[in-house]
Amino acid sequence: MAITAAMVKELREMSGAGMMDCKKALTKTEGDMEKAMDYLRENGMAKAQKKADRIAAEGLCEAIVSEDGKSAAVVEVNSETDFVAKNEKFQQFVHEVAEQAMSTAAAGLDAFMAEPWKFDTAKSVSDALIAEIAVISENLKIRRFDKMTEENGFIQAYTHAGGKIVVLVDVATDVINDAIVEMAKNIAMQAAAMRPKYNTRAEISQDYIEKEKEILLAAAKNEKPNANEKILNGMVMGRINKELSEICLQDQVYVKAEDGKQTVAKYIAEVAKANGAKIDVKGFIRYETGEGIEKKQENFAEEVAAQIKG
Repeated sequence: MAITAAMVKELREMSGAGMMDCKKALTKTEGDMEKAMDYLRENGMAKAQKKADRIAAEGLCEAIVSEDGKSAAVVEVNSETDFVAKNEKFQQFVHEVAEQAMSTAAAGLDAFMAEPWKFDTAKSVSDALIAEIAVISENLKIRRFDKMTEENGFIQAYTHAGGKIVVLVDVATDVINDAIVEMAKNIAMQAAAMRPKYNTRAEISQDYIEKEKEILLAAAKNEKPNANEKILNGMVMGRINKELSEICLQDQVYVKAEDGKQTVAKYIAEVAKANGAKIDVKGFIRYETGEGIEKKQENFAEEVAAQIKG
C-alpha cells in the first residue's frame, strides 16, 4: 500500500511524533493508522526505557487556580536540561498535566499516571508522557502533584522565575478585596523566598520538639559545663524559638516589614484589622523544581582525561 503525505500528516498530528517516525510506522503496518499508532507508542516506550537512567532534575512547576478561586492544582514535571524546560512544546505539556491534575480524583501519583489522559482518552497519562519523551528525546518525569480547595475564602498562587518555584496559599476569609488578595500574594512570595517547612508551630509534632530539646541541651552543656539548669534551659528555649521562627511561615519575620521585626502572623492580623475581616491563612504548598533530586555533576576536564587514558 502506498503511504501518502496526507496519511503521514494525519498520524503526526495524532501522535506528535516526527515525520520520519510516522512514515516508518505506516510502512511497517501497511498503512493501518491504529496499528501505526500502537507502533509509535511501543517505540516511544523503548526510547523512554533507554533514557530512564538519566537524571531529570530540571523542568517546570505550574499551578492552576479555578476561576472562582476556590480550588487549585500544582504539578512538577522534570526534564534533563533547562534547554528543554524553555521549549514551548514542553511548557504546553506541563500546562496540560496541570489541567489533568485540576480534574483528577486520584489520591496518588500511580493512580494519576494510570487514569485516562483528558486530551485523548484513548491514552493514559503515562502514555502521554511516553509520547512526549519520544518527541522531545529527553527523559521526562511527572514527579508530583497536589490539589488545594477553600470554600470559605480563596487560593492564591505565585510563580517565580517562570516556574522554577510555585506556591499556593490557602486563605479563609469573610472579606475578599484587593488589599486581602495583595496580602495573600505577599505571603506566597514570602514562602517562595524563605522556604518555610510548616505554616504554624501547631503543625510540628511534640516528638520533634522534644528531640530537638535533647540535642540542644547536650550542646548547651558542652558549651557551658558549669551552667545551672535555669541557664541551660534558657539557652535551649532560645535556640528552639529561633529555629521555629525560621521554619514556620507565620513565625518568620515578614520580608517587607519596615521595622525588620514584624512577623507574618502580625502582618496578617494587621491587614485583617484594617479591612474589618477575619483572616486565617490555613496552609501553603511550595514546589521548587528539582528539589531533593541529586543532580549529576559534569566535569568535562576529567571526562576528556579519562578518554585519553583509554
